[in-house]
Amino acid sequence: MNTTIMLFLLQDGITNGAIYALLGLALVLVFAVTRVILIPQGEFVTYGALSYAMLATGQVPGTVRLAVAMGLVAFALDLFFARKALHARLVMRSVALNIAFPVALLGLVYALVGPHTPIAVNIALALLIVAAIGLFLYRIAFQPIAHTSVLVLLIASVGCHLALQGLGLVFFGAEGLRAPALSSAAVTAGPLRFTGQSLAVYTLTVGFIVGLWLFFGYTKTGKALRATAVNRLGARLVGIRTTLSGQIAFLLASVIGAISGILIVPITTLYYDTGFLIGLKGFIAAIIGGLVSYPLTAVAAIVVGIVEAFSSFYASNFKEVIVFTLILPVLVLRSLAAPQVEEEKD
Repeated sequence: MNTTIMLFLLQDGITNGAIYALLGLALVLVFAVTRVILIPQGEFVTYGALSYAMLATGQVPGTVRLAVAMGLVAFALDLFFARKALHARLVMRSVALNIAFPVALLGLVYALVGPHTPIAVNIALALLIVAAIGLFLYRIAFQPIAHTSVLVLLIASVGCHLALQGLGLVFFGAEGLRAPALSSAAVTAGPLRFTGQSLAVYTLTVGFIVGLWLFFGYTKTGKALRATAVNRLGARLVGIRTTLSGQIAFLLASVIGAISGILIVPITTLYYDTGFLIGLKGFIAAIIGGLVSYPLTAVAAIVVGIVEAFSSFYASNFKEVIVFTLILPVLVLRSLAAPQVEEEKD
């Protein structure tokens, strides 16, 4: 170990930590609004990254057809739950969101896909695909059971993770994929070299942190989401649509996950199940932040990234063990500090 190696490890740790920060922020956002521990966040990473990689090679990813199928299921659920009070406006709105949108997206993908499609177009298509999947996932799996306990929501989240991971194997195969970098630019500072990809990671992470702070602090929709997080029943009593809040939370989480995957896939080869491990490291940061604090989650994510980088240097065989061990003292301290409360009875 010398100063140069230490700087390289710090750079690598901060870059990885910035990705974990994005995922941790998404997990905190979803849990705060819906009480769902979003285990499929890793699948959003994988779907975004591998969809972008397939689009870059001129192929149509299976995820866009999944979005259409999920839209049809969401439309059927809308009709079923509103069968006693159906009216034309409700049906048309459901058709536009659940059928017209994914079908139009499918047509757009087939029209634009090709080996010479600009990178920006491929990124936009990948984000739209994953955003649609995230939106329909909440409608199908979580909205009907939004009133249940956190444990039931966690079980549903595990089921969604397993289903999406299996579908990922079907869509992308067992072979890993990589995608072209967002930029070939590079900046040199002493012994360190910052590529355009790493600069994009830093810029987007800071941008999302500032954007979420402005969104929740100064917009009506952000304040409605905060009110839903504090008291779901109270928010409904004052006219806030908690269902819409959940949809917005899942939409933001899916987009953040897809962006994280797109930032990672030019740097390293990703497989259909890689996102789960990456998402777990974001989950560690979210737990350290108490699943409520965005700044603490971001700081914790940077720490997780740095610990991972130095662990890979000193004990590469045990780096995952060392990283996941970080969560143990935090859980012990939080359990000791938390007041004892009686278990809620149904």
